Amino acid sequence: MSGSSLGKIFSVTSFGESHGPAIGCVVDGCPPGMELSEKDIQFDLDRRKPGTSRHVTQRRETDLVEIMSGVFEGKTTGTPIALLIKNVDQRSRDYGNIAEVFRPGHADYTYYRKYGFRDYRGGGRQSARETAVRVAAGAIAKKWLREKYNIIIRGRMSQLGSIKMAFRSWDDVSQNVFFSADQSMVPELEAFMDKLRKSGDSCGAKLNFVAENVPPGWGEPVYEKLDAAIASSMMGINAVKAVEIGSGFSSIEQMGTQHSDEMSPDGFLSNNSGGILGGISTGQQIIVNIAIKPTSSIRLDRRSTNIRGESVTVNTHGRHDPCVGIRATPIGEAMLALVLMDFALIHRGIYGDVSLLTRPIPSSPETEMTKSEIIVNNPEPNEA
Repeated sequence: MSGSSLGKIFSVTSFGESHGPAIGCVVDGCPPGMELSEKDIQFDLDRRKPGTSRHVTQRRETDLVEIMSGVFEGKTTGTPIALLIKNVDQRSRDYGNIAEVFRPGHADYTYYRKYGFRDYRGGGRQSARETAVRVAAGAIAKKWLREKYNIIIRGRMSQLGSIKMAFRSWDDVSQNVFFSADQSMVPELEAFMDKLRKSGDSCGAKLNFVAENVPPGWGEPVYEKLDAAIASSMMGINAVKAVEIGSGFSSIEQMGTQHSDEMSPDGFLSNNSGGILGGISTGQQIIVNIAIKPTSSIRLDRRSTNIRGESVTVNTHGRHDPCVGIRATPIGEAMLALVLMDFALIHRGIYGDVSLLTRPIPSSPETEMTKSEIIVNNPEPNEA
């Protein structure tokens, strides 16, 4: 299948299906000499894996990664790094009743029209199961970016269904299964999910990502813009239906005097641009928000058709996430890291490691990570 590779210099090609024997990827272009082990990758995989709470799918996958090549004596060699994750808890029988039926909201119909048949077991290649290998590859990129440029990439859930979450601390994110930066919200979120799960319905989510310490100058005009690549990678995540860079859709209601990021000798005075101007990084925080649609696999009856064009009623049983956004934070972090590393290597290959600016304008005074959405200057009402 074409379309299974991401990146030009730091390139990731994934393979595998939800109910096949394994999923994996080949990471090409990683510079040599970086210390790398399975442990460096496993941390993020454990954050994403299923079965971590009652609020997500109960499929029990260990998601243990194996490094098959590209590492010798604990360091990257510069050759392709092959990563393998075995599937150990497939239940293909759960999908026998939809073998000839198109599930509403899924890619069943489009895959069938494109290829003439489809792997219906857990969605096959269209399954979010494939995102595990993106997280694995992203962990390599995050490590290199952190060690080379001190770039820190973080993500959180900022909205679950209709519940908006205030930002308190990045430390809170690791303390709960919702990746909420406000630990005090957890009881409300748990009650909401318990009710949702019992109803058989699903909901969407909004996630926020911030990359700090990205140097200015990354990105190429006009067709290789950094923000365009980020948006493309984020839209490539299953169930993502919208992407915002900086103030995003809120900029519609802003005036030019509010939206344009004024500058002073001490730095930018705001960051509505989300750290990218003209497709090139400014040196400020890169701020990205994504919207994830409600899970399409639900127990409630939905109208559809089968491969013969007959009307049918579909209700999907099995093990599914009532909100796929709950486990998507590590995925978004990985996709942002993969794009940034690719652009870092492109920039280094053309211009070297030295910034084109002899005295780069620093970020705005409000670059503290806990202000990630406030610096956009148009926070949602309860996120101030």
